[in-house]
Amino acid sequence: MLNRTEPQLIRTCAELQRWSDETRASGRRIALVPTMGALHEGHLSLVQAGHRLADRVVVSIFVNPTQFGPAEDFARYPRDLARDVESLRKVGTDVVFTPSVEEIYPGGDATWVTVERLTAGLCGSSRPGHFRGVTTVVARLFNAARPHVAIFGEKDYQQLAVIRRMTRDLCFGIEIIGGPIVREPDGLAMSSRNAFLSSRARQQATALNAALHEARALVRAGVRDAASVCAEARRRIEKEPLAEIDYVQLVDAESLEPVRQVAGRSLLALAVRFEGTRLIDNAILEAP
Repeated sequence: MLNRTEPQLIRTCAELQRWSDETRASGRRIALVPTMGALHEGHLSLVQAGHRLADRVVVSIFVNPTQFGPAEDFARYPRDLARDVESLRKVGTDVVFTPSVEEIYPGGDATWVTVERLTAGLCGSSRPGHFRGVTTVVARLFNAARPHVAIFGEKDYQQLAVIRRMTRDLCFGIEIIGGPIVREPDGLAMSSRNAFLSSRARQQATALNAALHEARALVRAGVRDAASVCAEARRRIEKEPLAEIDYVQLVDAESLEPVRQVAGRSLLALAVRFEGTRLIDNAILEAP
C-alpha cells in the first residue's frame, strides 16, 4: 500500500545518510530515483517501479550544473519544487532529497568520476564533459542515499549504460534498473524539455518516434545494413522544417560501438534540436 502522506524533505547528505542507516537497520530496502525535477509521468513511473522493488523510495531533485555545457539550458531548466513534491506525494514517495549546489559540490572539491569508452560517442561526442558531470553527481547521490536499487529511464539509454558500468566498476553493490520510455499519446517521448517547444515544434517533434517506427519496419522487412536504416530514419526527420539533426546512429546495445549490420540487439539512437531544444529518443532493433 502506497504511503500518501507528505514526503519527508531532506536537504543534506548527512541527514539522508542517517535516514538510510536507520532504514537499513530496520531491514527495509531503499530505492533511489535521481531526477532534476520538472517531473512528468515518465519520472513517476520510475517511482512506482521503486515501490515494487523496495520498501522505501527516495527521489532526489537536483539540477546538476556540471552536466550542462556553457551554451546549454541550465539557467532556464524548469524548476517547480512545490509542484514536484505534490506529484511525488500522490505516488507515495517517502523522502525527497533537495540538496543545494554547495551541498553536492562543497567548496574546494576536486574529485570527478569518469567512465571511458561508453561515453565516447552519441551524446558524449556532442556534449563534452556531460557524462563526467552525470557520473560524478550520481556517485555522490549513491553515497548519500545508500540505496539497494536505483532506477533510471531508458530514454537516456547511454546514461543508463554508463551508470551501470560505473556501479559495477566501483563496487557500489546497487542494482541498476531501467524504466521503459513513457510517451505522450502522439508518440513523443516524455521529457522535461518538451515544455520549451512551441506548438509548431511540438508537432514536428513527433518525427523522432515516427523515424524509429520506420526503422523497425525496415528491419522487419529484412534490411540489415546500418547505413540504410539510419538513412531512412534521417529522411523521415528531415521532412520537418524545424528539425536540426545532431545524430542518427545505430550502435551495439551493450558496447555502444557503431555497427554496420543489425545483428543481435542494436540501438538506434536519435538526437535532434527543434528551435534550440535538444530532444533524444531511441529504440532497440533486433534481427528476427
